[in-house]
Amino acid sequence: MNVLILGSGGREHALAWAIAKSSACGRLVCAPGNAGTARLAENAVLDPSRGDEVVSYCRREDIDLVVVGPEAPLVAGLADHLRREGALVFGAGREAARLEGSKVHAKKWMRDCGVPTARAITVGSRDEAARALEELGERVAVKADGLAAGKGVVMAENRDAALDAVRRAVEEKVFGEAGSRLVLEEWLEGDEASVMAVVAGDEIRTLVPSQDHKRVYDGDRGPNTGGMGAYAPYPPLGGKALEAAVASAVTPIVEGLARQGIDFRGVLYAGLMFTSQGLKVLEYNVRFGDPEAQVVLPLLDGDALELFAACARGNLASAPPPRTRPGAALTVVAASAGYPRRSDPGRTITGLEEEDQRDDAIVFHAGTARREDGRIVTAGGRVLAVTGLGPTLAAAREAAHRTLATIRFEGMFHRTDIGEKGLAETATVNEETG
Repeated sequence: MNVLILGSGGREHALAWAIAKSSACGRLVCAPGNAGTARLAENAVLDPSRGDEVVSYCRREDIDLVVVGPEAPLVAGLADHLRREGALVFGAGREAARLEGSKVHAKKWMRDCGVPTARAITVGSRDEAARALEELGERVAVKADGLAAGKGVVMAENRDAALDAVRRAVEEKVFGEAGSRLVLEEWLEGDEASVMAVVAGDEIRTLVPSQDHKRVYDGDRGPNTGGMGAYAPYPPLGGKALEAAVASAVTPIVEGLARQGIDFRGVLYAGLMFTSQGLKVLEYNVRFGDPEAQVVLPLLDGDALELFAACARGNLASAPPPRTRPGAALTVVAASAGYPRRSDPGRTITGLEEEDQRDDAIVFHAGTARREDGRIVTAGGRVLAVTGLGPTLAAAREAAHRTLATIRFEGMFHRTDIGEKGLAETATVNEETG
């Protein structure tokens, strides 16, 4: 099959890496791609937001399958447009993508489908927010309704912080139009996890659960980001615990979409929190998480292309159920100075020369570009996702940091505590089962 992957980040490099391993993969194209995808595939100058341009490219280049990586084209209805033109697409349609495109819409779906979630109130002004705080309490999560590249959440510790976050969103437009409406959500305490499932109609194939790290600095401090690292598997979600989480958080939404005749062929991502009151759903995405894809896909034991193509056809039963390789994966994001508020492009990256020599680590490119002189430079806030692999989470963590230590660019920084919660959870699980 000739495959076109749309997107340019670490998730898309991970998708290319997984698809390229399939014996069924013919030509592999990434648009626009990055310096890392160029080592596995052809990079094409193509704007994923321009549906007619993508359709013309697919016809001209005999593309058999389109894999849509990022959320914005899905929310804009690209998958629907391509399907109307006869393309085979792995990606949710516009109506299904509203689960990610609007926090307000997602909250309504959760309520209608009986999914456990935090209490929330929609507001559009500081005065409305002040009234909402009387009901929710002074500690809240302030969430932009629309897409904000994973950065549209402010955890407000008190009333003043909450009202300031609302003012900045509504009046200063710090989230752009995505923040013209806001969801104020009661503060939850607990451990977070990510569960992703490949979905076609009412068919669900669950992938290995993972844990993302959203805050920019060690100890979960600083503003939210698109993700500074992740690891898989997430120890508490094994066996029956994972089945229960899927039954509470994934199945009701999938069944609800199917009842409404809403087309879903792609990945449904459930962001979960395990609180003292039980599981709560924080959010839904309609694509692979980033950086979760960089740990989940390396642990996929099976043919990724076969799985994605079967999903795109609406017949997951035609592909073998996905299995998980033994061991663990952990990824650490190397970010550019100023991230998440700004990026620092054009900085030369060194230490990438031996990428193919590592059997226990994979360097996924995110915000990178190759200059005409051959130099690979920074081209975004999250620059690289360095994934370590090993028989245990501790071994995977060591491999990631050992590889990361060989890479340099001016202003580079990363978290040093990715996976510490997982190591603690592993010890707890071992004690309880030992």
